[in-house]
Amino acid sequence: MSQFKFSGKLYLIPTTMGAANPGEVLPIHVKEIVEKIDIYIAENEKTARRHIKKLVPEKQQSILKFFSLNKFTEAVDIPSFLNDCKEGKNIGLISEAGCPGVADPGAEVVKIAHQQGIQVVPLVGPSSILLAMMGSGMNGQRFTFNGYLPIDKKERKKEIKDLERVSLEKQEAQIFIETPYRNNKLLEDLFKTLHPATQLCVACDLTLPSELIITKSISDWKKTKTDLHKRPAIFILQKNI
Repeated sequence: MSQFKFSGKLYLIPTTMGAANPGEVLPIHVKEIVEKIDIYIAENEKTARRHIKKLVPEKQQSILKFFSLNKFTEAVDIPSFLNDCKEGKNIGLISEAGCPGVADPGAEVVKIAHQQGIQVVPLVGPSSILLAMMGSGMNGQRFTFNGYLPIDKKERKKEIKDLERVSLEKQEAQIFIETPYRNNKLLEDLFKTLHPATQLCVACDLTLPSELIITKSISDWKKTKTDLHKRPAIFILQKNI
């Protein structure tokens, strides 16, 4: 007897991280699952439909049903998004970029699915956080994702120093992100705040032809002219001395 209350499943469907060919970064199994699902939860219906069309061009768009999960969504409405699972139908959760539930509002849907006894099925796809960590050369045994740093200049400087201190004390890589149009400002703050020997990895445009992954000390970074404006990026720092 199944330990789940309902036969419908919640599939976590990964997307590309830019204008990449889905066939180059997503397993064929993802396409096979999307072929069979007509009900989706997505942050942006338009981009979700575009992703589905790229994966399965022949799929009839008019039969697709969408629930919007964004900053305008009322928390009280989210549990009802999963009602179709209770009727034996599968639902797909689609992120704006990469993997649902990781630095993504879809995590709330996944939590509710567990509470309701609905089976959650994560599908293999690109995670910018893990790809950056893999390519950084930093400690893959101990690392922490910190999300966005504070916008306030004083608070941000303190946070950067705290992350550097923790990275040294625990020998732990510290991962964080920024809104793409503020990347250059963050880079400037990192240069001003971090110790010259602290290692910094910048990984941007992951899986795209313009992909860039570079790890070097702050002192070496200062010698390089780098423009990250409006390029999706992951930052990782680690101090070893």
